[in-house]
Amino acid sequence: MTDNAKFNPASLRTEFGDIDIYVFDQLLRGRIAPGRRVFDAGCGGGRNLVYLLRQGFDVFGNDLNPDAVAKVRALAPESDFRVEAIEDTSFAEASADVVIANAVLHFARDAAHFEAMLRSLWRVLKPGGVFFARLASTIGIEGQLQAEPASSKLAPPTRASGGGRYRLPDGSDCYLVDADTILEWTARLGGELLDPIKTTVVHDQRSMTTWVARRR
Repeated sequence: MTDNAKFNPASLRTEFGDIDIYVFDQLLRGRIAPGRRVFDAGCGGGRNLVYLLRQGFDVFGNDLNPDAVAKVRALAPESDFRVEAIEDTSFAEASADVVIANAVLHFARDAAHFEAMLRSLWRVLKPGGVFFARLASTIGIEGQLQAEPASSKLAPPTRASGGGRYRLPDGSDCYLVDADTILEWTARLGGELLDPIKTTVVHDQRSMTTWVARRR
């Protein structure tokens, strides 16, 4: 039997679920490791938790969607998952070694909502803990964005424009930040970048940025 014949993608999905490749990268780097409590904000149905649960990680999280929380509770009956908004996180201060905010912060309604979500997540993170966020941004697609119809008075986005709601080339409306905004918030929260800001541009669709920081 050849190596190709032995390969079974379904077995990988059984082991790792649909984990985001950039979360997987943090596992490979040892930043998400056994013995560390992991908080998944806006956890959805638990796409990033399958491997962690199989390996016995202490995981907890929240999501505003009751159906999504019910699904992840079925995966982890003994873990604590709550139906609540990220900005209203009820978990204790400094209760997580790792905070994952994967594809959730760009659903902010405006700058105040973005700040409320971010500060709530930072409150849950322990000093020395790792903050991982994957969020839509303006980086690399500045010239392809339009102001969201409800926010049509926004100036055209630039690298230094900060956050605002814009229509992406794929037609979706999101709250977008740029690199300067990420750096500013990292400093304002008392953090430090663990990795350089990394951005993937999906041609004619969107730009997704990975933000990894440590709380000092």
